[in-house]
Amino acid sequence: MSVLARVRAPASTANLGPGFDCVAVALDLWNELEVSEGEEEVDVDHLGVRAFARIAPVESRRFRFVDRIPRERGLGASAAVIALGLVAASLLAGRRADHEELFAEGFELEGHGDNLAAALAGGVCLTWDRRIVRVADRPPAVPIALVPDETVSTVAARETLPSEVPYADAVFTSSRAALLGAALAAGSEELFSAALDDRLHEPYRSATAPLFEAVREEPPNGALGSSISGSGPTVIVWARPEAAEGCATELSRRYPDVSVLTLAATSEGASSL
Repeated sequence: MSVLARVRAPASTANLGPGFDCVAVALDLWNELEVSEGEEEVDVDHLGVRAFARIAPVESRRFRFVDRIPRERGLGASAAVIALGLVAASLLAGRRADHEELFAEGFELEGHGDNLAAALAGGVCLTWDRRIVRVADRPPAVPIALVPDETVSTVAARETLPSEVPYADAVFTSSRAALLGAALAAGSEELFSAALDDRLHEPYRSATAPLFEAVREEPPNGALGSSISGSGPTVIVWARPEAAEGCATELSRRYPDVSVLTLAATSEGASSL
């Protein structure tokens, strides 16, 4: 059985507070896909296979996915799977597709582009319409993920969001979003810390991310701030690089029933192995 392609794609954390549906960071935790010759029946409903089929035929091919990113935890598992299918298909089709072209192909499968952009391009990505831009290799802080056992559906989490928000909250969030962009571009810890506040989605999603309010009210030593990762329930504590180890140790002691993962940001996106 001949292996045709092996690719990997990273996890990601999206929103970073006020960057709702438009900011994400690729994380050093990887899913993989091996495509080989084979006559086995293909699960055409699998998200990665559906992504592959947008670019190349799936007939006479066998797909083996390796999942390391926790599903429905707000760490971009579905976006990574889509990125795997897109990149593998692009390689086998002999196309030199750029990140933006693949992003456009996969956008409809994901429904919102922030995680997919980071999974494809790596680093810190901003999205608008169906465009993406990488603004930095990594944020000015180390992401420490608090990952509960519970899962949260993205669809269900979006149903908690109101159709309208107060004008003052919209102004507050837009100012913090602009500050977040400046912090990421400049690599400023001070600006990044000041930007990690949101009134657009986090107040409504905090019920499905119960650790969020706890770490906000009592941040661990060395933390610059915290954010709900995607739709939750995972919460990201953003630590100063020199304090990340101690911060993670404190969080592990404080929350013994939660997986505490120090997930370094990665500048690499989906690529061939």
